[in-house]
Amino acid sequence: MAKMDGAARAGMCVHNLCRVATAEVRSSNRRGRAGGMLLLACLLMLCVGCTGRGGYEDVLLPRPQMMRLTGGNLSIKNEKVRNTELGSRNEQSGIGQTDIPSSVFRFHEVDSIAGAEDYTLHGYPSEAYRLRVTSDSIVVEYVTAVGRLRAMQTLVQLREGAGGRRIPCCEITDWPAFKLRGWMHDVGRSFISIDELRREIALMARFKVNTFHWHLTENQAWRLQVRAFPQLTADTSMTRFAGQYYTQQQCRELEAFAAERGITLIPEVDMPGHSAAFERAMGHPMTSPEGREELKVILREVMETFPLAPYIHIGGDETAVTAEFLQEMADVVHAGGKRVVTWNPIRTAISPTFSDMTQLWSTAGRALPGIPAIDCRYNYVNHFDVFADLVGIWKSSIYYRKEGSADLAGTITAVWNDRKLPTEADIIRQNNLYANVLASAERAWCGGGEQYIEQGGIRLPDEGAEYEAFADWERRFLFHKAHSLRGEPIPYVRQTNVRWRIADPAADTAYRWTGAGIYLSHTWNPIVPTGWQGNADTAFAWTYVHSPRAQEAGALIEFHNYGRSERDLAPDSGHWDRMGSRIWLNDTELPPPVWTGAGKPVTNETDMGNENFTARPPYPIRLRSGWNKVCILLPYNHPAGIRKPKWMFTFVITDTEGLGALDGLRYDPDARPQPKILLKE
Repeated sequence: MAKMDGAARAGMCVHNLCRVATAEVRSSNRRGRAGGMLLLACLLMLCVGCTGRGGYEDVLLPRPQMMRLTGGNLSIKNEKVRNTELGSRNEQSGIGQTDIPSSVFRFHEVDSIAGAEDYTLHGYPSEAYRLRVTSDSIVVEYVTAVGRLRAMQTLVQLREGAGGRRIPCCEITDWPAFKLRGWMHDVGRSFISIDELRREIALMARFKVNTFHWHLTENQAWRLQVRAFPQLTADTSMTRFAGQYYTQQQCRELEAFAAERGITLIPEVDMPGHSAAFERAMGHPMTSPEGREELKVILREVMETFPLAPYIHIGGDETAVTAEFLQEMADVVHAGGKRVVTWNPIRTAISPTFSDMTQLWSTAGRALPGIPAIDCRYNYVNHFDVFADLVGIWKSSIYYRKEGSADLAGTITAVWNDRKLPTEADIIRQNNLYANVLASAERAWCGGGEQYIEQGGIRLPDEGAEYEAFADWERRFLFHKAHSLRGEPIPYVRQTNVRWRIADPAADTAYRWTGAGIYLSHTWNPIVPTGWQGNADTAFAWTYVHSPRAQEAGALIEFHNYGRSERDLAPDSGHWDRMGSRIWLNDTELPPPVWTGAGKPVTNETDMGNENFTARPPYPIRLRSGWNKVCILLPYNHPAGIRKPKWMFTFVITDTEGLGALDGLRYDPDARPQPKILLKE
């Protein structure tokens, strides 16, 4: 029993039930050991929490900490009732418009939620709640209005999972392991419209994401209106998406829109680095005497523009900076009643007098005692592929810890685009925004993670508890992709059923791998391990795919994934990548696409073309009835024009539009003999 209690630590529901059953086991004069173990088994079958899985209506994302299905349903009638108690006025939130009669609800504000854990983080109140659904009532207990909103977001998902006509009877006690769970857009480099930001905020709120970090200034452009200095947002001051910026009124409205949905907005004005746009507009650097005085005026306007923001982010990274400069800026923010966030590391010693919270980036970022930290070290999704990196970040703990504390606030998924993408839809799709944010946000809500990504890597296990847990997350995410996220540019499809053998011909060894995206050498090699044990400079991968009938299909195929912060050259014409990778289906070699950027020089301002599979239609293929053979040749070298070579491939069969994995297929690399192309000479 002790081993079971330890393994179930991340789920308080299972933990508490184990304690109950253990007590029963030890009470030998009552039921004895057999009775206690039977009780434990029954209780675990009823429990659905961060460590468990429930029935067909179980689509909650993130998983609640404690949930017990009690049997039966609350039926939903056809009548439409406007319920103003549910927290939001906008139908996009999925909360404001409901046909559940208001008479069904019972709301109770309480001092605490028994069993829920919490810690103090300025600006982030308790989100704990208890939800009880019976056949004729819904009872919600909460400590703050945000907790009530979280309960309602859970309720909406419960109803979605049950088909909309009922809500399963249950008892839920829930709270986040980490208080800060967010995403960041770098709109200084790549402008994103207010309409798109509103849509993202409305959708992210459904999944209890609670922070939007708005990186408003960059070398390419200053996007925030400053009334004192209109030249900052002049066309001539911008080098990318010129003339596009946000008015102060738009910012106030977006902040209010986010707050209504339980999302805190953290605006960032980066200083003194990433400030070429400032220098073009003002004619001098930020650190000059004139620049310092102008920044003080700007910070006061920023605080007026974002009256609800508990923090103002002032950057401080990647350039020479003094503690005196940062203290001078922090004093202005503190005088305005707000707190300061800086990046970590910066090129001076970080002090709690000028930094109230730090945001960790790169391997050099280290949390400091007494200063809450946000972990972004490996959450830069502009470097991610669609499939394998998502597995890595979902598996990983947050900065080596399984739950938050006064020194560890949570995590933010950051979207940077040093390389220009043509449209905002490209930014969302190529960075796999929704899948990455929601995978990270569930980890932050539930806590846990067996290892930090530096130890656990990005490989999807072939079997076992970690594999089953990720497959369960994937199932729930894909449900929401087809429902509340329907129509969003989400390239992720099911990958947990895709199986491979990958051979090291030098060792005459074939390893079993799972997933649609496979790294043999990672972007952050050797810091982030892949699990590849081979030593050769060439590898072979194969699988057999069983199709119930002959049919047309699509395939998502990629070798080197083009990060959105790299200036890598496109493949040469007639080649899949710059390493010489090749692929065959049923012994017929598949020629690569016609690359839009082949032979063209690249700068950060060169639009990315169709290098990544996310920017082109799925590859058309025809499957035979029965078994189909897929073979891949994977040479490894460091080709010219690629800064960080990725030894990797992506392959998964989809419908002809590439919207979802093709149903009814079975991947089994051991279903037929090892293909001849892979046999050693």
